[in-house]
Amino acid sequence: MAGYVGDVAVAYDRDLGRVLFEQYAFDIARRTAENPVNDVLEVASGTGIVTRQLRNVLPENAKLTAIDISDSMMDVARTKFLPHEQITLQIANAVALPFNNQVFDAVVCQFGLMFFDKDAAFRETYRVLRHGGRYLFSVWDSRDYNPYASLTFEVMQQFFPIDPPRFLESTVASFEIDPIKEKLIRAGFERINISVQRREYDIDDIGAFARGLIFSPIINEIRERGEVDPDVITDELANRFSIKYGLNPTRFPMQAILFEVEKL
Repeated sequence: MAGYVGDVAVAYDRDLGRVLFEQYAFDIARRTAENPVNDVLEVASGTGIVTRQLRNVLPENAKLTAIDISDSMMDVARTKFLPHEQITLQIANAVALPFNNQVFDAVVCQFGLMFFDKDAAFRETYRVLRHGGRYLFSVWDSRDYNPYASLTFEVMQQFFPIDPPRFLESTVASFEIDPIKEKLIRAGFERINISVQRREYDIDDIGAFARGLIFSPIINEIRERGEVDPDVITDELANRFSIKYGLNPTRFPMQAILFEVEKL
């Protein structure tokens, strides 16, 4: 994922992983393993949060391949696996998959679709799936249901009223179901099941969570403007979260949309 380099990848995994991604990772991995599979591909695997859960629940002899475009993200992911585990981690692009036709029983992508061209990604996924194979992917619902994005953007507007950094807004920009459904149909997919997934998480360290959000790729936009200390923004964001959602712990809501589709 563009912008997830160096320390940003570490903060993403450490400060955001448990809050935003782990519950969804458990669920999408479990759903993937419900059907018999021998070869599974994870796209936009990042720091291996879903990858680790997939490896935990897939049959021991099933092969798992995880791809991402960020070396830094993959470096973090590599620390989560032992040499004997059936897993391949490699740099690759979701819209130009370096695999032959019809080689995977399932393709999984959690919260990556907003970062690349959907039509191209769907075509490539369809191409590498075997007949009867499944494609499971999730996107964030709108900012109305995801305060990690909406409150951060409000704080950005507070500090940068003319030109606020907008990276996190892009992560909640793929919530419209019908356009995604139409693209899937055009790519050839059938049996499209869609579900809305509401979650909550108790955050014990809201400061660390706020820091993870500010030191995501949005930090590059903040530094380009050079007007405000990022730590000041982090403190304000943590304060806004605690005011709205409580403290010790902060009961934090989020909402995603899961697509489960099949290649007949």
